[in-house]
Formats: sequence, C-alpha cells, structure tokens
Amino acid sequence: MGIFNYEDSDALGRVVEVDTATVVVRVDDADKLRSLQVNRLVLLQSSRSGEHLIGVVQKIVRSSRGPSKTVSQIGERDTDRSPEQTDISYEDIVSITLIGTHFNKKGAEPDVFRRTLETVPEIDANCFQMEGDSLTRFMKVIAQVGDSDERLKLGVYTLDESATAFLNGDKFFQRHAIIVGSTGSGKSWTTATVLEQVASLPNANAIIFDIHGEYAPLGVGNIQRFRIAGPADIGRSNGLRNGVLYLPYWMLEYEAMVSMFVDRTDQNAPNQSMLISRAVVDAKKDFLSSHNCSDVLSNFTIDSPVPFKIRDVLSTIKDLDCEMVSGARGEKQGPYFGKLSRLIARLENKITDRRLGFLFQGGTETMQFDYLVRLSLALIGGAYAPDSQNTGVKIVDFSEVPSDILPLIVSLIGRLAFSVQQWSPPPERHPIALFCDEAHLYIPHRVAGSVSNEVSIAIFERIAKEGRKYGLGLVVISQRPSEVNRTVLSQCNNLISMRLTNAEDQGVVRRLLPDSLGGFSDVLPILDTGEALVVGDASLLPCRVRVDTPRTIPSSGTVDFWTEWSRLENRGAINEAVDGWRRQSRD
Repeated sequence: MGIFNYEDSDALGRVVEVDTATVVVRVDDADKLRSLQVNRLVLLQSSRSGEHLIGVVQKIVRSSRGPSKTVSQIGERDTDRSPEQTDISYEDIVSITLIGTHFNKKGAEPDVFRRTLETVPEIDANCFQMEGDSLTRFMKVIAQVGDSDERLKLGVYTLDESATAFLNGDKFFQRHAIIVGSTGSGKSWTTATVLEQVASLPNANAIIFDIHGEYAPLGVGNIQRFRIAGPADIGRSNGLRNGVLYLPYWMLEYEAMVSMFVDRTDQNAPNQSMLISRAVVDAKKDFLSSHNCSDVLSNFTIDSPVPFKIRDVLSTIKDLDCEMVSGARGEKQGPYFGKLSRLIARLENKITDRRLGFLFQGGTETMQFDYLVRLSLALIGGAYAPDSQNTGVKIVDFSEVPSDILPLIVSLIGRLAFSVQQWSPPPERHPIALFCDEAHLYIPHRVAGSVSNEVSIAIFERIAKEGRKYGLGLVVISQRPSEVNRTVLSQCNNLISMRLTNAEDQGVVRRLLPDSLGGFSDVLPILDTGEALVVGDASLLPCRVRVDTPRTIPSSGTVDFWTEWSRLENRGAINEAVDGWRRQSRD
C-alpha cells in the first residue's frame, strides 16, 4: 500500500499543463487553496502503479475571469451594471516543480524516495497536498534512506520537526560544499555541528582554517587545535608537541617564494626572480648533498619541499651585488653590481620580521629533513598517524598571521594536503576534508593585483577541480559568497545557505541552484537564525532545515551592545589589550 492513502475527494486539484519538470494544477476548492503555501510539498499521481511524483509549490495564482461583453457593453463601467452582469469568476492555478519519485517498493525495499523523474503526470491526474500524518511519514522516509554509516545529521525539517534531516556524508564531501550566511545567521554553529559529527567518527580526517580563532572552544576530545606561531613564540621551545605550527619558508613553491621576496614593480624584477631561482636550487643541492640524499638529489626541482638555508641564498645575492669580473682593461663591475640592493633589503626585512617568525625563525627543528613528515602526520595524518596523534579534526588558528600574506599561508597548508594525497598510492589514500572558513579572504573573486591571492586561488581552484580524484574534499564557508572565487564555487555541488540579506550574495546562491529550484532563493532573506536552505547531491530533498545546536558553541556570538552597556560593572580590559597588541600575542 505504501505510506500514502488518499481518496480522489482529497485532491487539491487536477493537472492541466505538463512541462519537463514543471506541472500546472487547477484548484477548484477555494478553501483548499487558502491552506496552501509556497515551497510546501505536494503529491501527484503517476502513470505507473505504485509510484507517486513529489513536487514543490513554486507559485500560487488567482486570475479573474469576467463575463463576456457585447459590443454595446464595451466601455461601460461595472458600477453601472446589475449584480448579475458584474458577477466575476476566478481561476486558481498552482505551479509545481517536480523534484523526485516515491516508490511503494523498490526491489525488496519498501517506501523509497529517489531524486529522479522517470515519468510525468498525465493531464487530469490528481494532485494532493502533503500535510499532517502523510507529511510526517514521508519526511521519516527521507530521513531513513541510506545506510547509517553514510548519514550526517544536520537537524530537523522545518516542514515537520518530528523528522530528522540527514545528509549523505559521502556525497557532501566528495562533491564539495558551501556553507554561507550573513553575520548572526548561525553559519558558525552550523559548521561546528558538522565538525562535531565528523569528529565522532573513528577514523575522521579534517582540517578547518580558523581565521579569527573562533573555533578554539571546540578543541577537545577528538578535535585538536593548532595555531600558527606568533611573535611571542619565537625563541621558545614551543613546537608541534605543543600545538604550535611553524611553516618553514622552504615549503613554499617558487611562485610563492618570489611573491614574498621580489617587488614585481621593480624594473629588475625578472633578473631578481631568476637569481632567486638559481640560488635556491644551489642551496637545496648543498643540503641534499650534505645529508646523503642522492635519490632525491637526482630528481628534485625548485618546487620540491627540501630544506635549505635562507642565509646562504642571501649571501649569494650579496656577492652578486658587489661582484667584480675580469675585463679587457682589468676588473670591472659584474652584470648585477649595485642592482640587487632592494632585493637584499627585502630579504633581510622578511628574515628578521618577528611577525613572520613562523616562516623564518622556527629553529633547528624545522630545518630537519623529516620535519615535513612530522608536520604532515600532525595535520593530515588521520589513519596514517600513530595512536598518540590520531586526532580526527584539526583546527588551525591563523589569527596571528599578518593579513597581507594570509592567502599565501592558508594555501600552503591546502597545497600540503593536496600534494600528500596526490603522491599517495591510490589504495592507501585516506580522505581529507578542508573547511575553509572566511573563504573570501584567501579565495577571493577579485585578485586586485595581489600575487599572494593569485597563488592561493590557483591552489584552491585545483583542489576544487581535482581534489575528488585524490580523496580531498572542500567545504567553502563565507558570509559574502559574492566575494568568493566563482570557479571554486561552481565546483561545489552542495549548498547550505543560512539567511542572506545582501542582493549580490543572494544572486550568487540563486545562480548555484538548478533552474527548476530558482524560486527557493526567495526565502533567503527571511530564514530564521539557525535555519538553512539545503540543496545538493547530499540532500535527498531540497528543503529548509532547522540546524541542531552544537554541543560546544564557537566564540563567534554577536556581542549584546545594549545589554553590556546596561551593566553596572565595567568589564573593559584596555591594559591587557594594549599589552597584547604590543607583544603581538593573545596568550
């Protein structure tokens, strides 16, 4: 029998027009029309026995149909005519988008919903409004489809809060995802809810790029917090075992290195880039030779992550800047004599800048050949890591990284994850998910001439386009989707959108929706806090979901201005703030 038991007398109306995925239904009962709402679910009879088509109400239209007029009546005012002559009839029309099919039985499995349309309704087929017990039963069918191991519990359906809203965890990360929402809409707690469920899995593996340090409270249990070393860490014994990350300069690719060291506006920039390249290659060769790494020495490139001494590179550049060479009349100035002073100054400033200590002042630990292995195990180890390091979710706090090189440093960890997956033997790849919080800061839509942004965009575009092949998933999180790179967004096939009030941001989400579901975007500005529009491959049903509150709330809550101003006691901490500002440390 299935879960639906409708009589013909229960019909909302009958089908009068059918398109590829759109159906028009005429409603004759005004009382039934008044109870109908846009985005509600309806059920339509299929041409096949044991199947029903599921649709979403997109538009409700009432059009008037007045009595026909004779030639002599044309131009008369309705007020001049008798009541019988001014009687107006109405035609009520409902436009419905078909989203899937319910099967009473599919193989041996009863009550199955699939996002497929093998048939369309016939003309005059009955349409029923899904409400009450029938809605509850259907939402439970939606919630229970799929093996339990695949389910990612997001919350409850707004249509029926007795039914749990699940996502397909495999498809959510395989096909990449977007979580967007204006400030205060619940975006951070939605991310925290997903992270907590990921962390509950025995072999989870995910990294969240925490730009403002707001996810620090989650760093318990199977969630570990790392932070990029700040100025206060320089010279201390803090390291990986203390959750402090140094990302040595030798991990940078050539383009990233040049973007840091060379001023592209300098007329000698091409020569400077070429000399940096030569000096770095020679320094890497010296390191490999001194450590008897002949197998790497024979095949490495300038982009290979091999340690080298930046002071040796600086010394080579200084020698070239004052080099004298033999000429026909004795010694003369070398080809680069006096032309590298600006490059030397930039190198020295970068090396000695304590804000960049995580790159250049990591100490002897970061110059060891196996540091990259230990860093990889700590960040993306997962199943590869020893039991003492097998932590499912890693929070990486970038709050002390200077904003001008933030894209470069975030993308450095993204490239690390991609490269490890790319070079791992396919049978041994352990999947990794990257949660890119505040993605508009380092995967921007507009580059604005920033080489740092160009490097970051290139890496994340590659992850978005190729990551699935290597078991690398991407979750893009932003309050301004209109400022996020379009190529990356176009590769994300799952959308969780909280409230969006900006027209440009709404437009981006609208373009990500299938044409048949474009009307869903109309609810974006009126979603409640913690409520989301969910669409994509991981969701069996495009719907509104009330997201569960995470066990641990991120420290991203909006400050209550009026409430705080109303307190009698003063809770200001100006002295501590100024002290931390001077020390460039929050600890």
